[in-house]
Amino acid sequence: MKTFGLEDKLFLITGVANRKSVAYFSAKNLEEAGAKLIFTVQSADHLLKVEKLFPESKIYILDVEDENAVISFGETIKRDGHKLDGFLHSIAFANYSEGIKPFHETKLKDYLQATNISSFSLATITNALKDSLNTDASIVTVSISDTRATSYGYMGPIKATLNATVDFLAKSLSSFSKVRCNAVCSGPLKTSASAGIPGYINNYLFAEQLTLRKEALKTIEVANTICFLLSPLSSGINASKIIVDAGMSCNHFDSDVVDAVANNM
Repeated sequence: MKTFGLEDKLFLITGVANRKSVAYFSAKNLEEAGAKLIFTVQSADHLLKVEKLFPESKIYILDVEDENAVISFGETIKRDGHKLDGFLHSIAFANYSEGIKPFHETKLKDYLQATNISSFSLATITNALKDSLNTDASIVTVSISDTRATSYGYMGPIKATLNATVDFLAKSLSSFSKVRCNAVCSGPLKTSASAGIPGYINNYLFAEQLTLRKEALKTIEVANTICFLLSPLSSGINASKIIVDAGMSCNHFDSDVVDAVANNM
């Protein structure tokens, strides 16, 4: 990957789960471009895993469900003297232990927890870091290409909330800085996190046939877009949601897929 002005920039990366995750690919891209990285993880066990992947980087434990922990994290980053050129918010969680249910059966407890972790944490982390962000820093979050896709269960409306949060954050940050906030809205990917969604593999295979190239979206392609948005090259992009889905969103009525379904009815 070319450097794109990322040399010696410092970025905070959240959500590195393993070598298949969007956050991992994004972090490797940034590292190869000469950027410096710090990470957050949710537990001590998770820290050991990320430490093996990025042994040269500082890693902090952060439970985004704990408001005091987020505030304390912001104070620690400031105390440690980190001035961030941006951060990647790649955190999401939904309780699918009972499978994908009709939306009207969603439990309030599950919905609120998923909203806090997957959406509102973008605002709380930003607020905690506001004094440690360089004035022209870039914030990027990871959303989905279609928030009306019911196959995601109640995560659809939560990701829609995340998309709206991007706009409101970008506006509020503009009152005192040039910090930008954008979302990369990804089509279905083959990640460990996705594998936890009931019935996901069939949706993934279906989505692959709807891409214009008839080839599934690659995680590195999403990561490349994230790195572009974190770089100075995207300085004119703010409060935007960039869809990365290999053309799937314009191809719901692909003739091959339509014929395959119709011929089996």
